[in-house]
Amino acid sequence: MGMGRFGISELVLILAIALIVFGPAKLPAIGKSIGQAIGEFKSHANELTKEMTKDDQNEEKKETKGP
Repeated sequence: MGMGRFGISELVLILAIALIVFGPAKLPAIGKSIGQAIGEFKSHANELTKEMTKDDQNEEKKETKGP
């Protein structure tokens, strides 16, 4: 039994439980907020990656120039 692999039946069960717990009126708002959070996380991760590669390139330039 693998943990972390979801099939269609598991996803339907999770959505049914979410529908019961939160109700049909709240699900769109919850989905929107989760989507925005994931989008912000991705954009910040991309910015961090760009800054790190920029810093690495600057360090390489300093090393090749010498003292």
